Amino acid sequence: MKINQDTVRHIASLARIKLTEDEAQRLEGELSGILDWVEQLEEVDTADCEPMTSVVAVTMKMRDDKVTDGDCADAILNNAPERADDFFVVPKVVE
Repeated sequence: MKINQDTVRHIASLARIKLTEDEAQRLEGELSGILDWVEQLEEVDTADCEPMTSVVAVTMKMRDDKVTDGDCADAILNNAPERADDFFVVPKVVE
């Protein structure tokens, strides 16, 4: 895919990047090369490939989902500079 300088300038404006003419010309070639490489990747047949999360086949380690800590709300709220019942009191930040 060929990228022209108008596209490079448009991308630069979206990214809020200021480019000189020399930089725009250089990036035109670099971006075109990147997109050509992506087009090459699209030619690879991946129909029989399963998606994977790692290059090594591993199974997730599982543990029982049980509460191991808790029932300490009073201890936590004792550290608050100000509290109301079982809640922290904080300054209002949204009108």
